[in-house]
Amino acid sequence: MASVVSVNVAERGRTLDIGGHEVPTGIFKRPVDGSVQILRLGLAEDFQADLAVHGGEAKAVYFYPREHYDYWRDAHGLAPPAFGFFGENLTIEGLLEAEVSPGDRLATGTAELEVTTPRAPCAKLGARVGSPRFVRTFFEAGRPGFYARVLREGAVRAGDAVERVSGPPGRPSIAEIFGRRAGR
Repeated sequence: MASVVSVNVAERGRTLDIGGHEVPTGIFKRPVDGSVQILRLGLAEDFQADLAVHGGEAKAVYFYPREHYDYWRDAHGLAPPAFGFFGENLTIEGLLEAEVSPGDRLATGTAELEVTTPRAPCAKLGARVGSPRFVRTFFEAGRPGFYARVLREGAVRAGDAVERVSGPPGRPSIAEIFGRRAGR
């Protein structure tokens, strides 16, 4: 059974230097204790700085598997200090990109969500890690996590199960879609 390991929200007012310009960002997420409301456009205590590429109805919640933290540590020596490091709202365990497809409905806490698309890495992720090349490394690693839209608002907390409620059969997985974009 898949579960939520950590619920993460952005540290407000943070910026990153991107090409010599200070730009606002919501990528600096931190784990929170207790229950957080998942609303139509994302977590109640969170924010996204650039709604053109992150957030909105189709990208309201970003899921990232905890298992990938092990990969980044073992394969690349990257040891994030806490969950939420990759900008995810929900760090989950037991559900990888190869196991979900767009249209799959997931229940967690009292909320229900629908998987929409893999995450596309951006310059802010590279700046967060301290290397513009990391965007390519992230892309090539094929561990993007995935976005979801909110079908039913509700509350979520660490320890809640993540359960696939339904999904259209025969659709390509998030991993397959991301692989095609990567030319694999």
